Amino acid sequence: MPVGWTFAGEPSTFGGAAGSVTLVEGAAFCISGRTGDIQVGVPHGLFFRDTRVLSCWKLLVDGEPPEALATISREPFATTFVGRARPVQGRADSTLLVLRHRYVGGGMREDLVLRNFGDEPASCSLELEAQADFADLFEVKESRVRLHGRHRIVAGDDGLRFDRRWLGDLRGVRVHADGWLARDSGVLSVKVTVPARGEFISCVQVHPSVDGVESPPHYPSDQLVELAEPARRLREWRHTNPIVHTEHEGFSQLVRRAAEDLGALRIVDPEHRDRIAVAAGAPWFMTVFGRDSLLTAWMALPLDQSLAVGTLRTLAQYQGRVVDLRSDEEPGRILHEMRDGMDSTRALGGGSVYYGSIDSTPLFVMLLGEMYRWGVPPSDLDELLPAADRAIAWIEQYGDRDGDGFIEYLRGSDQGLVNQGWKDSFDGITFADGRIAEPPLALAEVQGYAYAAYLARAEIAQRMGDLALAQRCGARASALRTAFNEAFWLPDRGYFALALDRDKRPVDSVASNIGHCLWTGIVDEDKAAVVAQRLLEPEMFTGWGVRTLASSMAAYNPMSYHNGSVWPHDNAIIAAGLMRYGHVAQAQVVARGLIDAGAAFAGRLPELFCGFDRSDFDAPIPYPTSCSPQAWAAASPLLLLRSMLRLDPDVPDGRVWLAPMLTSELADLRLDNVPLAGSRISMSVSNHEVAVTGMPPGLEVVRKPRPVPGTNPRGATL
Repeated sequence: MPVGWTFAGEPSTFGGAAGSVTLVEGAAFCISGRTGDIQVGVPHGLFFRDTRVLSCWKLLVDGEPPEALATISREPFATTFVGRARPVQGRADSTLLVLRHRYVGGGMREDLVLRNFGDEPASCSLELEAQADFADLFEVKESRVRLHGRHRIVAGDDGLRFDRRWLGDLRGVRVHADGWLARDSGVLSVKVTVPARGEFISCVQVHPSVDGVESPPHYPSDQLVELAEPARRLREWRHTNPIVHTEHEGFSQLVRRAAEDLGALRIVDPEHRDRIAVAAGAPWFMTVFGRDSLLTAWMALPLDQSLAVGTLRTLAQYQGRVVDLRSDEEPGRILHEMRDGMDSTRALGGGSVYYGSIDSTPLFVMLLGEMYRWGVPPSDLDELLPAADRAIAWIEQYGDRDGDGFIEYLRGSDQGLVNQGWKDSFDGITFADGRIAEPPLALAEVQGYAYAAYLARAEIAQRMGDLALAQRCGARASALRTAFNEAFWLPDRGYFALALDRDKRPVDSVASNIGHCLWTGIVDEDKAAVVAQRLLEPEMFTGWGVRTLASSMAAYNPMSYHNGSVWPHDNAIIAAGLMRYGHVAQAQVVARGLIDAGAAFAGRLPELFCGFDRSDFDAPIPYPTSCSPQAWAAASPLLLLRSMLRLDPDVPDGRVWLAPMLTSELADLRLDNVPLAGSRISMSVSNHEVAVTGMPPGLEVVRKPRPVPGTNPRGATL
């Protein structure tokens, strides 16, 4: 049976011709139809900790579903479904408005409101039908739900109770509403009379439980929703967000949406309420993913550095300790994915963490180094440095499997991911002729991540006075860069190989991964211009973005997940790499394409879209099962903005590099409320003139781009 990280197909699309509504908050999310009902037989449901605790939720008024009128989105965790009761016999119109105010978090609260616009009282019966199959999230997502274990329904004075016991795991949910009658058939009912020109209001609560412990309600019935913790956290988030002022409304919308979506994707560790991390995406990936969360936190640094701190602390807590072939755990390794559902944990012999990511570990060290440059408090740095050192040890001892200096991957068992880089489809790494490359595989971009991780640790060590460690990490970085530029460069092709396969043969596809190599600085200066040119050639650049795989490659398919599609986060990283090496015009072309694509998607960049050329269609073609919002796609406009500003803080060195090269459409831009070293700064760009206010004492603004990684700000090689 496939599990979450080995499934080789595609997730189901949301069911129903009328579409669906998704609400998310922390470890809970709800997918329903636009009527508000959770339909049976499609991937709908209320999910809590990766388990579907409601598989049916149907409202009937006098035995009929209300007629849907509208859905009014309110917050990421709240919406209102507007409908009307069916007209009584002999009447053309109904006088009974039906409102369902839904709030998701911890479980679910639904406030039912009936408003009578008639001149006489309206009597009716209300029924809520509920079912709970306790299916694992991946079973639902992949349309392979089967009932497991012993299921039970109990109707009592405290409402309906559903539970399922299976292999020692007990999951439950309780549904109750004051004054409603609970029946063993899984129905709550009540008879009401709504006064003329009056209304009836009732609050229904849904409480999931794990091992008999109920999740406390996030929206207690006796409390205004505006006072609940999710609403308070979202208000605080919005209040502290940076603000972009520009006449380019499309870009302003992208940045605003990025902040909103990242706010919705934050998750709180229940054992450490002050630790906020970022989930990978809604609705199916509302959990910590090593690679996704780390890259998202990096991109979001101009927005909020606490996401990086919370993400690093969470990942450090679950850092690998032992060698376990089932979960690909190794000492010092940073996890790939955390899950709580039974389908996932059974695959790992009862565990809930999978470690099969080749890039999470170096990205962990990279992010810590970048946080250090942004002015992370010394206490946070001291807390996280031991985890960074364990990560460096993993890179050297386990990441380099054969001692050749390169980082490669091979799964420990047939339950693990075959491909463990960001293109983790089974066919994500192919030769130019279409053959699938066989592991162990050393990916090009991963060598860049490891190179940047060594440099980051060397920089911290040097500034903390540990010169021996600085020299050792600097030497490893230098050796890796030299080896990479020799082994991966294909001089007869004019580009870097995508990977080295198990026989150390270059995997000769033209792929977007080489743009990540520019971002990390592992590319030699004499090759950077050729790489930049290759990325912008028609076989790679669609007009909306750079494809994951060139159209000239045998495996190219513009409608594939990783072999010809366009990913916003990939393009934001490519633009950052192009700008880092001084290829401003090419970086601006990529930025323009992505900004235009964002406008076509109503201001929200999806996880990915199809790789058709812009000349083929007037708008980018959506990928059918793309997550939206998805964390690193949401954060991509923030990295684009930072790249075009060429904003690179180095707080420990007392410098902030700032040398804007904005596109002509963004020539006049102001950015306010940017967090930096405990302060809030503002910067404006107009007619190539730059002004900065609010800079913390002791920081100097340097009006030129930061040097390519590999040299420190004073120019001495690390």
